[in-house]
Amino acid sequence: MTKCGFIALIGAPNAGKSTLLNRLTGAKLSIVTPKAQTTRARVLGILVRDAAQMLFVDTPGIFAPKRRLDRAMVAAAWDGASEADYVLLLVDAKAGLTEPVREIVTQAAASGRKMALVLNKIDLIDRQKLLPLTQALAELASFEQVFMISAQSGDGLDALLDYCTGKLPEGPFLYPEDEMTDVPERLLAAEIVREQIFLQTRDEVPYGTTVETESFKEQKNGAIRIDAVIYVSRPGHKAILIGAGGSRIREIGARARAELMRLFETKVDLFLRVAERPGWDEEAARIRATGLTDPKS
Repeated sequence: MTKCGFIALIGAPNAGKSTLLNRLTGAKLSIVTPKAQTTRARVLGILVRDAAQMLFVDTPGIFAPKRRLDRAMVAAAWDGASEADYVLLLVDAKAGLTEPVREIVTQAAASGRKMALVLNKIDLIDRQKLLPLTQALAELASFEQVFMISAQSGDGLDALLDYCTGKLPEGPFLYPEDEMTDVPERLLAAEIVREQIFLQTRDEVPYGTTVETESFKEQKNGAIRIDAVIYVSRPGHKAILIGAGGSRIREIGARARAELMRLFETKVDLFLRVAERPGWDEEAARIRATGLTDPKS
């Protein structure tokens, strides 16, 4: 008998949810950067293990929202938790029990959802500090199980996967066995470009930008042509993204193109343009284009 179910990964920004999703599936499905709030929409990662199909849902980090975009991101995280068969609540063990983490754990506990606690980044902390952290978190919520892992190195993931397999309900697979995600290729392409913006520009720039794929076409020779637009909220951001003589946008394009070629396993021709669009993060159409549901709709 086969088993299949959704497992939501929730937590504060930079808890390591996207790194964990990519490690579990063995594919670059969710973009990863050292900066918080990188993930904006839910990303599904599909893993088949024995007779079980685990559908991991990477959700945006939960934080105090200010913009319409922020509210859509936080709503997507809690929706992902409420719709899943099981919840893994990730906590950055090195950061510890911060006030935002305390609020997330308390709210998750109030929902009554069955969940396990996953302490991530244990390779970055003195092991003697893990037990007090676990006890402090257990006072805030009732966890069915506690796991200590490193999503970066893979330590502890076998035990986590064994446990997740046991929590899945019996039922048929919902996706073909060779499928790794349900994220459209157009959105994956836009996210890879946005990842490079995060990695190559100053702190304030990535949060004021969004990327949309305008055209995604397979050529007769098997190559893929991708045309994408980067919307910026401020004129100064456009200048930073373009760079002196177009140097920055060329570098963003070159690195994104290399990543896309690895992802799609074929030649990719990537064309980027930058356009000013003040207030894009309050536009319903721009929010939907990121893969989110507009909270006002």
